[in-house]
Amino acid sequence: MKLHELSDNPGAAKKAKRVARGPGSGKGKMAGRGIKGQKSRSGVALNGYEGGQMPLYRRLPKRGFTPPNAKKFNVVNLGQIEKFIAEGKLDGKAEITEDALIAAGLVRRKLDGVRVLAKGELTSKVTITVTGASKSAIDAVEKAGGKITVATAAE
Repeated sequence: MKLHELSDNPGAAKKAKRVARGPGSGKGKMAGRGIKGQKSRSGVALNGYEGGQMPLYRRLPKRGFTPPNAKKFNVVNLGQIEKFIAEGKLDGKAEITEDALIAAGLVRRKLDGVRVLAKGELTSKVTITVTGASKSAIDAVEKAGGKITVATAAE
């Protein structure tokens, strides 16, 4: 096969309809936009407009609340910590802090702190100091013979 023998699958490349290019095109003169009116003009965005019917975004009730001062934690699972210890990226003997997790590449940045969750298995006996941890994560670390300290975020 040579370069000039290559061709696309039939129907894969469809030519765009050229509107407002004369009566012979079938979409000449007003280009299928009808006569006058807002929608015949360019630069019109009527998103969400339903022809005068009450639009969906107004028919549905408002719901929920997003607190403006909510804390955003970076999440680490116990399985990830175990994996990084096994790979030698984290030192299981030393205390595992948020800075150690960042240095190992497990977490990119602290945000408002790091929170440990109990997903995965932890077999190493480790000492962890983080901003937050779930109850099940604390239980899992203590069951493996380790210790987890939940420190409040210094602001």
